[in-house]
Amino acid sequence: MKAIVIIPTYNEKANIEKLLHDLLESYADLDILIVDDNSPDGTGAYVQSVCDSNPHVKLLKRAGKMGLGTAYVEGFKFMLANGYEAAVQMDADYSHDPKEIGNLLSALKNYDLAIGSRYFHGVRVVNWPLRRLILSYSANLYTRIVTGMPIKDGTGGFKCFNRKVLESINLNAIHSNGYSFQIEMNFIAWKKGFRIIEIPITFVDRVEGTSKMSKKIVREAVVMVWKLRLKSMFGSLNSI
Repeated sequence: MKAIVIIPTYNEKANIEKLLHDLLESYADLDILIVDDNSPDGTGAYVQSVCDSNPHVKLLKRAGKMGLGTAYVEGFKFMLANGYEAAVQMDADYSHDPKEIGNLLSALKNYDLAIGSRYFHGVRVVNWPLRRLILSYSANLYTRIVTGMPIKDGTGGFKCFNRKVLESINLNAIHSNGYSFQIEMNFIAWKKGFRIIEIPITFVDRVEGTSKMSKKIVREAVVMVWKLRLKSMFGSLNSI
């Protein structure tokens, strides 16, 4: 299966150097796409230097900080335009273990969307403050109750999509970011009848860099679940 890993970055130079090395070392046939939002710390320049010597590494440069969701949408469009059969999405900060990529890709033999789940068969989160863990767990419970979507970790960002899932979605209609982007993509895939599996992973909080979490991201997610439920009730999900 021709696959690509899509990694959005903003000021992740300290992490991306090691991550690219580990990915290239572990997955010789896998391509890697970095979508960089013009990072002031030189992330994009470093990735470009790797691209110049390794054809498995690709770079999409964006004009500025435009958000996680739009970065993934651009990555998905690149994936579809270049003939890939699967897209893995992951963070650059090592909260997602690169060793789990093989498990996500293997799951696509029988499923259309594989989700690396922090809350499937218990709680698998390391080094988060209790307040943030409660917020995340509660957000996922809230999402399941409002939308009816049977996914325990609907806000997680470590996932693997079969090409046909992304082909079925109007990516130009996706404008959400952060938690709400993850929820929206999962919900649409579920409503379209694609086969979804959650694979237990251990999530480890970042060591380098700073979190992009904000109150705005949380508020957007709170509103998004009701938008999705209403769109589903009134049949307007077909436009997405």
